[in-house]
Amino acid sequence: MIFESTKSLKQRLADGEVLFGTFFKFNTPQLAEMLGYAGMDFIIVDGEHGDCSYGEMQNVVRAANSVGMSAVVRVPNALDQNIFHAGDMGAQGIQVPNLHTAEEAAEAVRKMRYAPRGTRGFAMTTRAGQYTFCPKDAFLKYTNEELLSVIMVENTQMAQQVPELCKNPDIDLLFIGTGDMSQSVGVLGQPLHENVQSVVEQVVRDAKAGGKPVGIIAGTLEEARHYVELGIQYIAYGAEINMIASKFREVVADLDSLRPAKR
Repeated sequence: MIFESTKSLKQRLADGEVLFGTFFKFNTPQLAEMLGYAGMDFIIVDGEHGDCSYGEMQNVVRAANSVGMSAVVRVPNALDQNIFHAGDMGAQGIQVPNLHTAEEAAEAVRKMRYAPRGTRGFAMTTRAGQYTFCPKDAFLKYTNEELLSVIMVENTQMAQQVPELCKNPDIDLLFIGTGDMSQSVGVLGQPLHENVQSVVEQVVRDAKAGGKPVGIIAGTLEEARHYVELGIQYIAYGAEINMIASKFREVVADLDSLRPAKR
């Protein structure tokens, strides 16, 4: 979906902005609206670990856009139908996990773009085409030039290929998946382990040298601050489920403190 009066995520990254968002896993458009009203720059609608159908994800994207917040869809893998549906639902970006080579990444981003840059099936009857109300040339230009293509770097194979990934002009952002990277380096479930963080630093160095912005997930404010200082521009602060669970724990702990002491 084209925001005619706002800059795209890709433009904002090119301007050097640091953007904050969160992963979004629930089929709850109202929560997406609330995050937009709160001031988040983007959400990543999680088609990999969430439980939403295509239609449900589109409603979350629609709710985010209704309050001026961008929505990126993380597809479960690079299959054609997943990427095509994410594009057609009018997301401002598509994020692809579970890749292992620069060639796989190149094929994934081709599926996001129209000819001559890609192989995406053309349709103007979708939400992305504003149900035929968007001028065709504007729609094609937005898709091929402004739709944010995000490739996840979440294993050591991909980390080694960052210089090659940076040569691809259709890859806009490299997103480091520290959870899966912890598994790849043999310290599963420890994203802050020094072995994981050394890979993070290497990916950031190589991406900077290759002119690509980097994204990452941060679980705490301290992590987010560290990553910003490292030069990472696109920070996903946990997920909405983490924020909700944290608040629930806080409220229940406060209520428990009011219970009379047992005799």
